[in-house]
Amino acid sequence: MLFIKDFYHALLHVVKNLLPIVAVVLFFQLVILRQVPENVASMAFGLLIVAIGVALFLQGLELSIFPVGKSLANQFARRGSLSILLAFGFAMGFSAVVAEPALIAVAEQAQTISDGRIDGLTLRLLVASSVGLVISLGVFRTIMGYPLHWFMIIGYLLVVTVTYFAPEEIVGLAYDSGGVTTNIVTVPLIAAMGIGLASSIRGRNPLIDGFGLVALAVMVPMISVQLYGIYVYSQPDSYSVLPVLSHQLETNSPWFTPLLELASMVRDVLPIIITILFFQYLILRRRLSHPKQIVFGFLLVIIGLYAFVVGLKLGLFPIGSSMAEQLIGREQLFYIYLFAFMIGFATTMAEPALLAVGHQAEEAAAGKVKGNTIRLLVALGVALGIAIGVHRIIIGGSMHYFIMAGYSLVILLTIFAPRYIIALAYDLGGVTTSEVTVPLITALGIGLATHIEGRNVLIDGFGLIAFASIFPIVTVMMYAIITHWFFQYSKVKA
Repeated sequence: MLFIKDFYHALLHVVKNLLPIVAVVLFFQLVILRQVPENVASMAFGLLIVAIGVALFLQGLELSIFPVGKSLANQFARRGSLSILLAFGFAMGFSAVVAEPALIAVAEQAQTISDGRIDGLTLRLLVASSVGLVISLGVFRTIMGYPLHWFMIIGYLLVVTVTYFAPEEIVGLAYDSGGVTTNIVTVPLIAAMGIGLASSIRGRNPLIDGFGLVALAVMVPMISVQLYGIYVYSQPDSYSVLPVLSHQLETNSPWFTPLLELASMVRDVLPIIITILFFQYLILRRRLSHPKQIVFGFLLVIIGLYAFVVGLKLGLFPIGSSMAEQLIGREQLFYIYLFAFMIGFATTMAEPALLAVGHQAEEAAAGKVKGNTIRLLVALGVALGIAIGVHRIIIGGSMHYFIMAGYSLVILLTIFAPRYIIALAYDLGGVTTSEVTVPLITALGIGLATHIEGRNVLIDGFGLIAFASIFPIVTVMMYAIITHWFFQYSKVKA
């Protein structure tokens, strides 16, 4: 009975996050476009499956990964071993991200659109390895007390430099890959880990030293994926047989495809299971408590992931593509920009990871930051970012210059921003993209690039998530700079 009650609450939570998307889409369909898509029933059913899948996934995490992960972290902290703590940080970062539903969705889209030249599994392993390494680096930074702003300035200078040399086919995908590594599951866990470390070490400030792990987890995959793209596109054309094989299986054995997809979900969750078993039995040499509950939790995670991917294909991807096609068909650019702005603002205001981080920031800031103010600033940044990203697709501008200009602005603001806001601002750039919003925004970008003449889907279709990650950093830092200057001016005048 307790499980059913918890699942019911989780489902209501997910449906609440879907409602802003549904409201914006209904507004445009009924008021602006005054038409209903042909496959509306399939889309609605897909959204329902997405909601059920995410709810099962979250319940599975609560029963298995979360309690075991926290227990392991506490036991390592008591041991006081830096090497084991860094290894555990890498392993948990890798295993959590490699099974991330939004990353799976983006990687599958990239493999399909590139005809297999970009391998989906390689992309996910690369991003997951990057996140694992960077979480270890972030834990080390927190323990040693090194200032975050130097890590971010040097890191984003490196990002911008690599972007200059990267092939245009990979740039948007690389920045999107960085944006999808943080979600409702990873963000609160990573943020809590950083704040907990900073709170337990004498001389550390939870607001200044505790935040920043999420920001690093977003930044480093941008570099590694672009380096992967430089390698891939320097090779002669070669295409993976995987899309062809999958098509043959689907054509010749329709009943086998669901089993194949379910098996892939088991493969996706295996790294987390292996990580936990390795550290529990080989490092700590202790038995798991409540093993039946943990096994049941992992089953829910696998079933939830499977339902989520099925729901994507039926619901969120078609909605994004359909809206792009219909809005372009009206040949009124204003409505495309308005849709991008509204969908960005509405989904971000309901983002659960943002609520969690906003609450943690308010507690750590001791009155300097208000949670509701943070949410409004971040939602405004996401809305502006997606609208600017849509503008880039419409005019056909180079992703290189937009991204380089965006992060150059971020670096400049970092120099002038009050130190207390820097780590939080960068983290907030990573909490704006969830399992629900990422597929919709990705589908919108791909849909626009598909239906605008002269656009390349792989070059122009990706990148909206990147813009959704850049501009919240800008709005939060600008707000902090303005309020800080105003406070100093008022103090001098008094």
